[in-house]
Amino acid sequence: MDEKAFIFAAQKGDLAAFNQLVRAYQTLVYRTAYRVLGEGASAEDATQDAFISAYKHIREYRGGSFKAWLLRIVTNACYDQLRVKQRRPSASLDAMLIDPDNPAPGADRAAPESPQEFAERQELGETIQRGLATLPPDQRVTLVLADIDGFSYDEVAAATGANVGTVKSRLSRARSALRDFLMTQEELLPSRYRLNNG
Repeated sequence: MDEKAFIFAAQKGDLAAFNQLVRAYQTLVYRTAYRVLGEGASAEDATQDAFISAYKHIREYRGGSFKAWLLRIVTNACYDQLRVKQRRPSASLDAMLIDPDNPAPGADRAAPESPQEFAERQELGETIQRGLATLPPDQRVTLVLADIDGFSYDEVAAATGANVGTVKSRLSRARSALRDFLMTQEELLPSRYRLNNG
């Protein structure tokens, strides 16, 4: 895909070119929204809002990482959803832990999973999602982008509009808070994930 050509054409009003950009990034945008919001319908709304906003403001894009520009828009859409609904995410992390469209590298070579291992992973995912829901939105977004989506500090900074120092600080606080949450939930964690396996 010639991203720059599609962006240029979209800035000139070519809807088909913009749709190519949507196709290229819709999975990333949806997964990011889902991980932040924890619920499919809200993530779909945030994804739709993000692409509508991106289309309306594509002429304002001035270069640099288009992905970071788009992630900043979806991050803002997620903040809007969180502000409006003031609710806690309730869905599991199935999409985070098992994503048939984007399997983890090496997943095809992984040993088959037993039903018990699958159930434990589901349990762990649900516990992590509950932990994510306890974080302030800025820390949750930073943790999702850095630790789950795997973006660099610079990319997270560009996506959230914060400087790298702020990103590192938020990430440190988020990791610490999530770790503390998981420690209080240890009896709910599958046994192989507990600190004290005895």
